[in-house]
Amino acid sequence: MSDLSPFLIPRGFRFGAAKAGVKASGRADFALIVADAPASAAAAFTTNRVIAAPLIVDKEHLRATGGKVRVVAINAGNANCAAGQAGLDAARATCAAAAQTFHCRTEEVFPSSTGVIGVPLPAGKLIDALPEAAAVLGAESERFMEAAQAILTTDTVEKTAFARVEVGGTGKTREIRVAAFGKGSGMIHPQLVPHATMLVYVLTDAALEPADLDRYLRAAIERSFNRISVDGDTSTNDTVLLLASAASGVTVGAGEPAFAAALDQVCASMAKQIVADGEGVSHVVELRIDGAASDADALRVAKAIAHSPLVKTAWAGCDPNWGRLIAAIGYSGAQIDPGRIDISFGSLAICRNGGRAAEFDEAAAHSYLERPEFTISIQLHQSGGSCVFWTTDLTAQYIHINSDYST
Repeated sequence: MSDLSPFLIPRGFRFGAAKAGVKASGRADFALIVADAPASAAAAFTTNRVIAAPLIVDKEHLRATGGKVRVVAINAGNANCAAGQAGLDAARATCAAAAQTFHCRTEEVFPSSTGVIGVPLPAGKLIDALPEAAAVLGAESERFMEAAQAILTTDTVEKTAFARVEVGGTGKTREIRVAAFGKGSGMIHPQLVPHATMLVYVLTDAALEPADLDRYLRAAIERSFNRISVDGDTSTNDTVLLLASAASGVTVGAGEPAFAAALDQVCASMAKQIVADGEGVSHVVELRIDGAASDADALRVAKAIAHSPLVKTAWAGCDPNWGRLIAAIGYSGAQIDPGRIDISFGSLAICRNGGRAAEFDEAAAHSYLERPEFTISIQLHQSGGSCVFWTTDLTAQYIHINSDYST
């Protein structure tokens, strides 16, 4: 969990959570983010062609308002996906009720859902829970954390991240805050475009136009959420929402490096936390691909490795079977020369010029892979393309979690 000092929560937002009864566990499963005034918004959604109902409504609402959001309403326990017209009706009914509660346009409500696919969403339970969630709204850290906890599904911990930016000259600096909370543990291979489920809500009290906000978000996503994978499955509900309240009184235009760096920091932290909490995960792996023909080729190699069950199960057993890595590189579709591939586990040479390194030490390599977090570096010697990608192993616990998820 990140530092929860109150001064890190962006101004202009309030948070609340309630027990709507969607989750069988009876735990809090409904969260609200309420902006004091309509906030500038930018969002990215899944590229899965099966899209959950709330995402369809979100896109409609952002178009209708020109990128403004007043209320975010998030439920866990039900994805509201593959429910046909009934799913759309449920999302819209929830938005209408939230708009009435907070005296805003229905189009200023942004719904999100996560949970089981193919089960009708009981919108009435969310609507009935709105007064409870509204009654406890607050800007305090405790309220922020309650909202973060209410949206979890198979997650074992909440995910939060914070940053501060000071802008202006000496003696005239003013502070901007950036914070995020989110969820994600399984079905994690986000493919986000101007895009268990990944839901992330990033908030800032800076003043930005929606178009500028969108450009910042797209850039940050490419360096964070689009560089992670737990199991290679792209969810129907993946969403990243960035809201700017303007409550700091500090205006940020296009190309402000300090703000971009803070947003990158928060998004990268969230992405890594999601990977670290992957279902059944015992190892988090950083893949560093260099020397590719292009950045796109480097990403192809990283994804081929990250999505290989053979590679991932070897990691689960701390088995330094680098032949599985070579095979994945070969079928990745990237431009390669098999005789020029180098692989290292941390500082340990494993493969040189496409063959077993002369100094390869199997015992040392096995010991290195016993670490909960480790780095694998691959040099392709093609050109200057590179990529950093975060992924996990694949354990028997992942099977146990997902074999009875819906029951």
